[in-house]
Amino acid sequence: MASLQAPYGTWISPISTEAITKAANGIVDIIVDRITSEVYYLESRPSEGGRCVLVHTVSNRDIVGPKWNIRTAVQEYGGAPAIVHDSVAYFSHFADGRVYGVRVNSEDEPDGITPGEFTNVPYRYACLEPHPSRPELLFSVLEDHTNDVPSQVATSIIVIDTVAKKIHPLLSGTDFYATPKVSPDGRRLAWIQWSHPDMPWEGGEIHVGNINFGDNATTVAEISNHVHIAGSPGKVAAGYPSWANDDSLIFTSDESGYTNPWKYSQGKASPLFSRPVSEEFCHAFWKLNYSPYAVIDEEGKTGLFSAVRDGRDVLYLVDLGGNSEPKLIDTPFVVLDNIRVSSTKKQEIVFTGQKTNEMETVVTCRLAPFEKLEYAVLKSSPWMTVAGVELPLDIVSEPQPITLSIPPNDEPLYTVYYPPHNPKYSGSSILGEKPPCIVHVHGGPTGLTTQGLTWSKQYFTSRGWAWLDVNYGGSSGFGRKYVERLVGKWGVVDVQDCITAPKSLASAPHHLVDAKRLIIRGGSSGGFTVLAALSTAADVTTFAAATSLYGISDLNKLAEFTHKFESQYMYNLLGGKPDEVPDVYHARSPIHHADNIVSPLLILQGELDKVVPKGQAEAIYKSIQDRGGVVEYKLYAGEGHGWRQEANISDAYERELGFYQRVFGLTE
Repeated sequence: MASLQAPYGTWISPISTEAITKAANGIVDIIVDRITSEVYYLESRPSEGGRCVLVHTVSNRDIVGPKWNIRTAVQEYGGAPAIVHDSVAYFSHFADGRVYGVRVNSEDEPDGITPGEFTNVPYRYACLEPHPSRPELLFSVLEDHTNDVPSQVATSIIVIDTVAKKIHPLLSGTDFYATPKVSPDGRRLAWIQWSHPDMPWEGGEIHVGNINFGDNATTVAEISNHVHIAGSPGKVAAGYPSWANDDSLIFTSDESGYTNPWKYSQGKASPLFSRPVSEEFCHAFWKLNYSPYAVIDEEGKTGLFSAVRDGRDVLYLVDLGGNSEPKLIDTPFVVLDNIRVSSTKKQEIVFTGQKTNEMETVVTCRLAPFEKLEYAVLKSSPWMTVAGVELPLDIVSEPQPITLSIPPNDEPLYTVYYPPHNPKYSGSSILGEKPPCIVHVHGGPTGLTTQGLTWSKQYFTSRGWAWLDVNYGGSSGFGRKYVERLVGKWGVVDVQDCITAPKSLASAPHHLVDAKRLIIRGGSSGGFTVLAALSTAADVTTFAAATSLYGISDLNKLAEFTHKFESQYMYNLLGGKPDEVPDVYHARSPIHHADNIVSPLLILQGELDKVVPKGQAEAIYKSIQDRGGVVEYKLYAGEGHGWRQEANISDAYERELGFYQRVFGLTE
């Protein structure tokens, strides 16, 4: 029973940084062997230098030893680095980028099957896809960094001959390719492609072509009868292709303004629903392994889809015949991802599910009578323990979604509030005190902060801090119109929304937080919003402290040095190229307004970051430091865009908390 009281921000919490990092192993992806139906998952391990490991789910056995890191750097954010087919695992090894193969039940060392032995071949691979009747042939995305500057990096689709250990070019000429998918009869290939300046959620296209073998029938020679079936540059985004059967391709399209399921059959593309549903049936395609649905039966008649409703994922049963309405299925999870079919015969699927009070779980389910789903847990993340003792189950601060109305047009602003919560405390010992609030800005900016359990939030809420996630205008999950609120207005709409949200919660009718003790923190583009809120906002004094994690300070430098995937992303967000709207780039770059930064600022940066290079952090740090402002800077050696190593994850939490405590004069 709660009996203690203490000022907010000073509560003693059992959630230590050591406990967080020990519990930080994450389920990155789920992989199903299509032949054997065995389920595997990819796990990230901060305690092992942040490497990713392929694990057999039932036996909990690592498929490869400690020197292997199953990860790809395609598009820097990666995803889809591995498959298992007929008990052979094929994967990208992060250290050299090569694809390797190994039988999952053997003790053999993996064998390289792509060029690169004894040489430094700058190739990166992702989205491996076996041919159904010629499984020694793998279709793959290839990212060629021979000339390693963003404008010269070349992306293509190739075929890997795993026996001859050669690669064969297949599709090229477009800026980006993703997710090659072979029809069950092996005759056709579907894929996504898009070109600058679009991102895949702005103008992704679905294409289909016939697979033709060469004269000797040993490898694929070409793709013929190439047909563009959906998506339009800058107007309509199509994605997530998957074959329901030999004749029907399922995919998603936002033609209605919301991303809904579509079908391509007999030369025609059409929506599956009799009328559009105002929900997003996928997340923005940031990583190549995302999979929002699965075809669950042998005939290709039924699909199980996730969708975003009020910031939470829900499940629908969908008739793939078309001209129907989806049927909502009860699920206890608020985050659903990596949805894969494990057995069409049994109508079973597997996915990662997360609750508001549980970490990722590998879940299998099957369609039971009366269109019910029967769930079973294959792999659950352990509940956090400290010194061998489990944390109390009621330590978790539950998310409270709050939709605000933004004047003058009463546009919606989606936020999620986490109140201070610790079962040992009943509140503050200071009469009438409202808690200090940490405002979190997600990256992207076309991202979404979900509502599954995140221990980093609980690290603060259990110490008496409030936490507010702001899914500002431009965030995904709420329809294309909401995303397009940020078109031409990056550094304006996001900043204003992140200022408006906590001020609203501090005032009537909410009165939830202390308006004088607001903190803003965010990473990547979220870090840009943080820096802009301190330097270019109409009121730069809203926040009493801030943390920028690998944030952008100079938009011109970002345009010059960031990686290929996002190298032209900002053209749409800022209204043009740097030479077309130079005043905009200058006006919205925090580095040119650093003299306005009066709030104490903590900057955390990865040394090897190629998305937002360290020069961005060091420039703003030096500018503030030279004029005597309050700023702290930490560069993490060996880290890229975010932290993967246990010691660095722990240090970042402790450093951030300590910084806020010093700013507000608080001690636990």
